[in-house]
Amino acid sequence: MIVNPQLFNYRLIIGSLIIAVAVLTVYSFTSYKSIASHQQFLEQEKKLVESELSQMITRYDDVSISNDLISSQLEGAKRATKLTLDSLRMVRSDLSILAKFKQQLFNIKLKNKVLFTTVDSLDKVNKGLEKEKLLAYNELKKQQRENSSLVKKNKNLNESLEKGALLTANSFKAKGYETFFGAKRASNKAKRVHSIEVCFILAENSLTEAGDKDLYIQIVNPKNNVLSDKGSVTFGESTLIYSAKEIVTYNNNVVEVCIDVDADTNDQPLEKGNYYISIFHKDRKLGSTQVNLN
Repeated sequence: MIVNPQLFNYRLIIGSLIIAVAVLTVYSFTSYKSIASHQQFLEQEKKLVESELSQMITRYDDVSISNDLISSQLEGAKRATKLTLDSLRMVRSDLSILAKFKQQLFNIKLKNKVLFTTVDSLDKVNKGLEKEKLLAYNELKKQQRENSSLVKKNKNLNESLEKGALLTANSFKAKGYETFFGAKRASNKAKRVHSIEVCFILAENSLTEAGDKDLYIQIVNPKNNVLSDKGSVTFGESTLIYSAKEIVTYNNNVVEVCIDVDADTNDQPLEKGNYYISIFHKDRKLGSTQVNLN
């Protein structure tokens, strides 16, 4: 068999080319897969950095603090973080660029660690102050309730003392008298009676203020008219029409008082029936009695 050398050389060259193309194709495909995989990795890393930056911004928004200095630092950190995030979103996924942003992320984390530690410390202090404020408020309310109770007790005590210090009287009696040859003689005959004697006892009381006491006698006849009208006296909104006035010196001891109330000429002869007698100190009624004339 005769072999053509030239034809053999052609076949050898073609075979070599086919093998070279095949090797190049496999290498190109492998390189493409490697580049695609690398690019996918860079995209994932970029998204992770973006996610962390976004979470930081959200945390800044969640923090509420009244301290102006810390609040200003938080606002500055938030602006720097947003600027970093916006810049990262605008650039392509490149290893060197991504490494730069990772370093920036690391630096931001370091600053945030110090900043949020300060925020947490202030938060604990504020919570402690709020607790102390609440305790102080509760203590104040308790003190106010106790003070209110004391004021009420003092008021009741003062009222009791005032009530206990009031002038009091007892043993009220009244009797009609006629004048017989210049002398007084007891009588219950209305046409003969010219005066009514009112007697009573001022009780002993060490709490009552000593001194002169203005006492008023009011006698009302069966027709509901004041006997021997001497005028009226006003105490605040009260007005008293009285039949007689007596000034008695009181020194906290028992005082027996008898007052004659003479009937006016126009009252005589007296009406038959019951005469109601009341004794007053200022506008306060000390007691009463009555006498019947027939």
